[in-house]
Amino acid sequence: MKPTHIEHLGIAVKSLETAIPYYENVLGLTCYAVEEVPEQKVKTAFFKVGQTKLELLESTDPEGPVGKFIENKGEGVHHVAFAVEGLQETLDFVAEKGIRLIDKQPRKGAEGLNIAFLHPKSTFGVLTELCENPNK
Repeated sequence: MKPTHIEHLGIAVKSLETAIPYYENVLGLTCYAVEEVPEQKVKTAFFKVGQTKLELLESTDPEGPVGKFIENKGEGVHHVAFAVEGLQETLDFVAEKGIRLIDKQPRKGAEGLNIAFLHPKSTFGVLTELCENPNK
């Protein structure tokens, strides 16, 4: 596996409405997109810092993965996402290496990316997302 870059850092927040002003008014960033991803039970907001993105994640369902994360751990860094080419092949490769997969096959994520998650119990406690742009 050869990630091309860090695609984004996912940050769980209780409220986008409350969090976005911090990133814009204090850090001086610009929110360039807000999107709901019903399949993942989240609403997202994106910011760019150099070549890396920050993705704020607000749960739309307390029983969804981000809702449960906030309930158990509070707001904060949720995951690290790496861009890869050949997402299915990458999943097959990491599975062969004994890494536990949350997603055995890619699924649709925010910004039109295909995504898959690796279980944090296999990645030293870091929820890891692999992303592929299907238009490249």
